[in-house]
Parts: sequence; C-alpha cells; structure tokens
Amino acid sequence: MRTYHNYTLEKIIFELQQELSDLENKEIFEFSVINPDIASSTYNGTELLIDGKKSFYRGYKTWIELAQLLGCRMLTPKELNATYIIIRYEKLNSDSSFHNVITDKEEKYGTDSIFTQIHKNEEASFIYYYLQALKNVNIKEKKRILNLGVNSGDEFEAIIDFLQNTDNMEFIGIDFCASAISQAREKFSSYDNFTFIQHDINELNVLKLGEFDLIISIGTLQSSNLHYNTLLMSIVQNQLKRDGAMILGFPNCRWIDGEMVYGARVKNYNFSEMGLLYKDVIFAKKYLQQKKFRVTLTGKDYVFLTATSIKK
Repeated sequence: MRTYHNYTLEKIIFELQQELSDLENKEIFEFSVINPDIASSTYNGTELLIDGKKSFYRGYKTWIELAQLLGCRMLTPKELNATYIIIRYEKLNSDSSFHNVITDKEEKYGTDSIFTQIHKNEEASFIYYYLQALKNVNIKEKKRILNLGVNSGDEFEAIIDFLQNTDNMEFIGIDFCASAISQAREKFSSYDNFTFIQHDINELNVLKLGEFDLIISIGTLQSSNLHYNTLLMSIVQNQLKRDGAMILGFPNCRWIDGEMVYGARVKNYNFSEMGLLYKDVIFAKKYLQQKKFRVTLTGKDYVFLTATSIKK
C-alpha cells in the first residue's frame, strides 16, 4: 500500500492518476496519509514532525475534493492508529452517466430515465444556495410563481418546506416531458394551487399565462433545443411583472454513477471547461441589469442568478 506522509500534493496527484489508469471502473484502491484529526486550525501543507520524520498535514476536505477531481468516490477511511489513516477511493463508473444516455429527447428527463434517480434537494451545495436565492428574492412576498423546466417539482417542494404555508400562492410548472409532468401532478395532487402543463417552452407566449412575481428556471434555459438569448429576453418582457424577480440556475456539474461531480463539460473536451457557462451567465446578468434589476451570483455546482427589480 502506498504511503503519502511526506509527498507534495503535486506528486500524489501524479501517482494517483497513474494508478487510476490501470484500474477498472468500481475498483477500490487505498493509501496511507496523516490522520487529519492529529491537528486543528492547521493549513494544508504544514510541516509536522512525526516519529522523527517530516510529514505534511492535509485535512479531509483535500482528500474528498481530490477524489472527485480524479473521478472517484471517497469511501469511509480506516484508522491505522492515532497518527495515520487509510484513504479509500472507488473509481467511478463513467459509463453510468446520465449525460451519456441516448434516448428520445422528450423522455431524457422522464420517469424511466436515470434523471429521476437524481435528488437535487439532497445535494448540500444545491439546496443551500437555492434556499439562499429564495431569501434573496423575498419568496414570502410572492403570489404567482412560474417554474420553467419544472420536471417533477423539486424546486416547488423546497418552497413548501421553506414557507410551511403556501395556500395564498399560485404555482405553475411547465415542462416538455409528458411523464415528468404526470409525476408532478400526482406528487402535488393534494394541493389546489399547483398547476402543471406539458408544453414547449419555446412557445410559451401561446399559453397566455399572464405575468408572475417570480420566475424560476433551473438547468433548463441552456438546453440545446431552446433559443437561450431570445427566450430569456421574451420571458422578461412578457411573463415577468415589472417589480418581479427571477432565479436562474446554471449547472456547473455532471451526474455520474450516483455522484454530482463539479465542473461543466462541453463536447470535445475531456476536462471541465466553463466558457459556455460564463457566457450564458454574463448575458443574463447584463441583460437584467439593463432592465433595472439588481443581480447577484452565488453557488458552486450550480451557479444561481437572482434578479430583483429596482424600478421606481
């Protein structure tokens, strides 16, 4: 078993990459490091003298992040003694990725797809920043809420949990996927103030839905079958109230083998490349600022743009 007590992180990454290249998907490999609990308030890379030998301190966060960057899942470490632990990585099955599934475009996000196994509200870096976005737009004061790309309604569930009482609010969710809309209707069947519509968001204006206090769209407007710039401008001009607010979520992650893996990925790159993500985020930010909205950007695995009106 490899021991990385006095290796630089650069050398550790190089050796682990070599190790991974020889492993099959789902194989587990182990290596020994300094127990992070041996010290507190200590920065990574701090030199410690252990058993008369120079060693480098690193916290658990480093090993968790490194696992993800290397395409692995970190398993429960084993304690050798008070000084050393065994870090255990499992190589992710890159073939078991939602993004690699080839299916009918309408049902890629349907009830029989891998996507239904994803629960964004149980991902800390998603729900934490989404709740922050709800606070930023003062969700308690909103009466009509529209969710574009609602799927089965995760964002609405979070609002219900957050507010406890939503009886005086109207919720409308729209999605192109028929089975997802059917599932959402069943999930919210006990509520009279939730409506779900199966429809092409490109043709939103034909529904004549009126204007909304808050419009939410998480990971939808950037879909390849939608005309992002034109659609965003149309939504602001036709569906958003003059004093309304928006929450837009831009995915900066991928879903692989049960893991939400940080970093946007585009075709022809085998690493995270966020140029298109930044391009879409900045377009929305500048456009909404021109329309007299205060815009904030937060998040990590999802970049959340919140826009609140400052029109007089």
